[in-house]
Amino acid sequence: MTVAQPPGVDATVRQATRADLLSVFRIEEAVFQQPWPYSAFERQLGTPGFLVAEAGDPGAAVAGYVVADEVPGHGRPLGHVKNLAVRPEYRGRGLGKALLSRGMAALASQGARSVKLEVREGNEAARGLYEDFGFEYLRTLPQYYADGEDAYVLVASLEDRDGF
Repeated sequence: MTVAQPPGVDATVRQATRADLLSVFRIEEAVFQQPWPYSAFERQLGTPGFLVAEAGDPGAAVAGYVVADEVPGHGRPLGHVKNLAVRPEYRGRGLGKALLSRGMAALASQGARSVKLEVREGNEAARGLYEDFGFEYLRTLPQYYADGEDAYVLVASLEDRDGF
């Protein structure tokens, strides 16, 4: 399913398909020091929050992706943005915003009232994006990453939003 994007974003965001997996995995390897294995993306196929962004016209190359799903909460599911990445050459075009927006909308449509994520302490660009979406610091996970860097756990409410 293709969905409308925020004004000024030249991208199409849609559900990820099996044909997208190699592109998604290559982005993952290029962007992250500790990439997910290919099989982790395979397991996410068919979930509402596994979305890809095509830069420009539909059918263009996959330029980014988001993986968002639910984890058990206290009575209501809690959304979890597990992974978000944009190819370096496509950054600054609003693709991260479009992906995060649609991922959060998918979580809200499944009944999640709030969403959490983990982000590297030193990833200021990502932290800025998340702050723009109302994420707030909850706690630090010491030495969360294999290289010893801490992760910040950030949370945001999905209630009373004017859409995504």
